[in-house]
Amino acid sequence: MSVEVIGIDHIYIAVSDLGRSEVFYDHVMTILGFRKNQFEIHEAPHIQYYNRHFGYVLRPAHNGTPAHDSYQAGLHHLCFRVNGIAELQTISRLLMQARIAHEAPQGYSQYADDYHAIFLNDPDGIRLEITNYRQERQDRAEHWDDLAD
Repeated sequence: MSVEVIGIDHIYIAVSDLGRSEVFYDHVMTILGFRKNQFEIHEAPHIQYYNRHFGYVLRPAHNGTPAHDSYQAGLHHLCFRVNGIAELQTISRLLMQARIAHEAPQGYSQYADDYHAIFLNDPDGIRLEITNYRQERQDRAEHWDDLAD
């Protein structure tokens, strides 16, 4: 029997200031089409942004936890995917309107000829990327069974 992971169900991010992060993510995740709910686990508040594919959950970090460093062991960055470059341009415009600092969409041909992305940092320094659905990724999804190991 072969097992295949079919997606990411949820991602948890520990944040140093839940209120500050909520303001940031309310803007960003709304722009990206996520909905929001809140719940508690072990009396700790959690804020979940979710779409039809997965949840992105904020929870308070423990006191005294060091700041995020993307070059320490652990998470380097997280990348969201949208359909195309037009969506990246719309997202950039909406981020500007919300006064969210970000790098404008641009091409990164060193990764792939059709690779375009936006980069931004959350209040704790977690690097977020938003990229287009590149042809290589589409081909992989559509022709998985035809690809050789």
